[in-house]
Amino acid sequence: MQQKLETIIGLEIHVQLKTKSKMFCSCDNNAEGKQPNSLVCPVCMAHPGTLPVINRQAVEWTVMTGLALNCDIPENSKFDRKNYFYPDLPKGYQISQYDQPLCMGGYFDILVNKQNKRINLERIHLEEDAGKLTHSKNIGASLVDYNRASTPLMEIVTKPDFRSPLEAKIFLQELRNLVRYINVSDADMEKGHLRCDANISMRPIGTTELSAKTELKNMNSFKAVEKALTYEVNRQTKLWQENCQPKYSATRLWNDDQEQTIEMRTKEASHDYRYFPEPDLPPLKLDQEWVKDLKQKLPELPQAKKNRFIKQFGLSEKEVNLLISNRLISEYFEDVLTETRAWVDDLKQKEDDSEKTYKELVKVVSNWLTSKLFALLNSEKISISNCKITPENFAELCAMLYTNKISSSAGQQVLKIMFDKGSDPSQVVEEQNLGQVSDEKELDTILDKLIAENPKPVADFKAGNKNALQFFIGLAMKETKGKANPKVVIDILTKKLS
Repeated sequence: MQQKLETIIGLEIHVQLKTKSKMFCSCDNNAEGKQPNSLVCPVCMAHPGTLPVINRQAVEWTVMTGLALNCDIPENSKFDRKNYFYPDLPKGYQISQYDQPLCMGGYFDILVNKQNKRINLERIHLEEDAGKLTHSKNIGASLVDYNRASTPLMEIVTKPDFRSPLEAKIFLQELRNLVRYINVSDADMEKGHLRCDANISMRPIGTTELSAKTELKNMNSFKAVEKALTYEVNRQTKLWQENCQPKYSATRLWNDDQEQTIEMRTKEASHDYRYFPEPDLPPLKLDQEWVKDLKQKLPELPQAKKNRFIKQFGLSEKEVNLLISNRLISEYFEDVLTETRAWVDDLKQKEDDSEKTYKELVKVVSNWLTSKLFALLNSEKISISNCKITPENFAELCAMLYTNKISSSAGQQVLKIMFDKGSDPSQVVEEQNLGQVSDEKELDTILDKLIAENPKPVADFKAGNKNALQFFIGLAMKETKGKANPKVVIDILTKKLS
């Protein structure tokens, strides 16, 4: 009888901080698109006689991240030397943190299959990044670019609390959103701002002892993380079933093209790195009042904002997930709603209907923002911060749609012009003659004419063929060049044909 196994996964996540300068020198920290080895200096290249200086902003942002993840912030911290040789590590060692990191413990709650799952953290520490190797087949050599060397790198280490690849993927997606919310990293996996190593092992259900783990590297997307972990679950399960379970810890690379992991080396233990306190940097003493001030500076975090949006605006979880997927979008949405309040007052609804009207307008704003405006932003590959449509103008457009001053199809035309030119919606409607015809007398005359000219569909409707109604609606829209209010047309037609 085969043993029932459970999956044990822990993550080590590296987040590149978007400080202006590097971790221990004043070199520009933005290497994207720059010539190789153009952003280096004697300090980050470890020339003899140079001394590192701690980047205060990197320390502050790491502590802020720890506070957002419910970590304890010890009063004392220090940097250590992690000794290992690699061609793109200029010093021959890495300045990292070992036994006194900036953040200890912590947790992060995620939602998996509508169930809350708490992932506990081991620590968050701050270190410097290495350079980048490019292996060239053309010249038969490896090229090294040190631009990224000494970039501030925050490492978030979780407890082995994940029980499925899906949980790991969701955690990473939610973590990316969080660090973007507090504005410490762009966290783009494809650009290497967010990198993840995963430790995975299996064990018989009911046991507590951890087995030899496999560390997975080279996963550059959320999809790759899930696929690599799923592959490893299947591989290790097969080994257990054959009584050949892993006996030692190893590092394996994920090959995205072949969709399999490949063993790279046996895994090092911490003593292999010969850690010792960094002699060129003083220990850090973190003032707890300063820590409290940082906590006060934290913005509303994604999970808190999600709960508030659902409760305050009556939106579904799916709608809210789209709105909070980006901090700037969530802020734009709320700015639009602030302007929408003014339009509710202008609609002069009865006092007992005003809140109902507002909730209905919120739905219109949410729908048009997450579908129509998102589509335009994605097609042009621009962010909401570069969008020409002001929150005030977007609110006005939504109010015009809600009050049937324009049709949905006309609204899309107006939105595109607003998107391209930043125009006022009422001005666009007037210039393009896109206003919706809702006047009953005007539509009554048009429909009388259409009914008189088409006696057969009238007879069909009276004989029970409801499709005839759609025929007349189509004629009315054609006659009015798409400007007739469909609801008013249906009401008048139903009365006349009945």
